[in-house]
Amino acid sequence: MKSSNARATPGTRPDGISTRTALLLAFASGAAVANVYYAQPLLERIGHDLGVGPAGLGLVTTVTQAGYFLGLILIVPLGDLFNRRVLIPAGCVISAIALVAVAVAPGSLTFLVASGIVGLAAVVQQVIIAYAAVLSSPRLRGRVLGIVTSGVVIGILLARTVSGLVADLLGWRSVFVVSAVLMVVVALVLVRRLPSETTTASPAVYRRLILSVVTLSVQERVFRVRSLLSLFMFAGFGALWGSIALPLSAEPWHMSTSEVGLFGLVGAAGAFGAARAGTLADRGLAQWVTGVVLVLFALSWIPIAWLPHSLIPLIIGILVIDLAGQALHVTNVHLILQIDPAASSRLVGSNMVYYSVGTGIGAIAATSVYSAWGWGAVCILGAGFSAAALLIWISDRITSGRGGSNTAITTTATL
Repeated sequence: MKSSNARATPGTRPDGISTRTALLLAFASGAAVANVYYAQPLLERIGHDLGVGPAGLGLVTTVTQAGYFLGLILIVPLGDLFNRRVLIPAGCVISAIALVAVAVAPGSLTFLVASGIVGLAAVVQQVIIAYAAVLSSPRLRGRVLGIVTSGVVIGILLARTVSGLVADLLGWRSVFVVSAVLMVVVALVLVRRLPSETTTASPAVYRRLILSVVTLSVQERVFRVRSLLSLFMFAGFGALWGSIALPLSAEPWHMSTSEVGLFGLVGAAGAFGAARAGTLADRGLAQWVTGVVLVLFALSWIPIAWLPHSLIPLIIGILVIDLAGQALHVTNVHLILQIDPAASSRLVGSNMVYYSVGTGIGAIAATSVYSAWGWGAVCILGAGFSAAALLIWISDRITSGRGGSNTAITTTATL
């Protein structure tokens, strides 16, 4: 419920936040989420410097993602208890401290612990998304979410490329120093520029907040369906990006790590998909967008399967899968937040738990399948994830009896 004496702030307008503020939040989100991915192209150099073998290097990504997963459950819901104008800059500062610890780590244990904290603190990006949803007006919420999510997409895509370039010039430790400085700058800017929230958080206790993923999954049909779509969609992403380096570094391509990383830039189309999907969702076309992008998501595996023979179809497939995937992600968040905007942090955090689980399942399954049966089997696996998401959506459309309209939204008092 909006406060009757809420005053306008420099970053807000009667119909929600300004485009400038939305872009600032997009930049902050991109900078925060990039911290999770900086180490991935640098693992070989890190291992050589810290004396860690190939098996141990796999723990870097695992520990960072585990920290992120815990943050989704333990940290993101705090946005519904505490002032996000304080929580968000504080998260940026904690990220900076953890990044410095990574940069100066004398051994593998310190490095792994600090990497886990980096992942934990990176969930401030999800708090920012929830904050943006609260600040935006209902009729423009999709557009704002699209802008902020575009920043996330660009941050993920640029992280690997930027880290490789900086490491080539100044060494791998400098990557984390530069990122730490950036997070401090972001925190200082946000302290000055973040507008006040005009939505009062619904009453809740922390124990109930961290169990939100279970409560919402059981009680809220919209959340359950959209989170299952997120799970299978990101399982497809995990299958692609978790294994694509294997065939690209093998015959006939023999690509280097930096060359493989450039394929991530192809996914910049995802930023456009996110922005456009948000605008269409504001017009009441969320279900229409969902159906179209799920079909595209499944069909994208056909050109991706040509990887052993040609790179051009692969590039086309990556463009399609990223555009469709990010469009679906924004649409999912848009509909989930309609359950109760005042509970935006726990809704976003709980939904992203499905994302995290899906990504992990996809990556692990794809690498195992590739080692046993090759790239064609990976593409069949990815298409299977896509088909599962499409079947879930079709089933929901049939059972809801709503045709092309948005699924009915109900607010659960026990949130």
